[in-house]
Amino acid sequence: MRKNFRTYIIAVEFYKQAQKLRLPRHLKDQLDRASSSIVLNLTEGSARHTKADQKKFFCIAFGSLRESQAVLDLTLDANHSLLKTADCLAAHVFKLIKSTE
Repeated sequence: MRKNFRTYIIAVEFYKQAQKLRLPRHLKDQLDRASSSIVLNLTEGSARHTKADQKKFFCIAFGSLRESQAVLDLTLDANHSLLKTADCLAAHVFKLIKSTE
């Protein structure tokens, strides 16, 4: 299932790219936690059987993504490729959330 879950695949790629960044320690720790939370909450949400449960976990993933984006905004040039990956991921997660309504 995860191999066909495009949002999950993008989230894993986002996490791997974020891991390569060299940031101040406090921001790196925050980014590590938030970017892994995206992947973990997408996975947990996709395993839930009710739309309400799915939406809860997808919303948590979206919040973690926004947190990650804030760290990136503080530390990266506006044209950095990771920001584009984050935007793509945000669109996918937003669509997942809307699909549960």
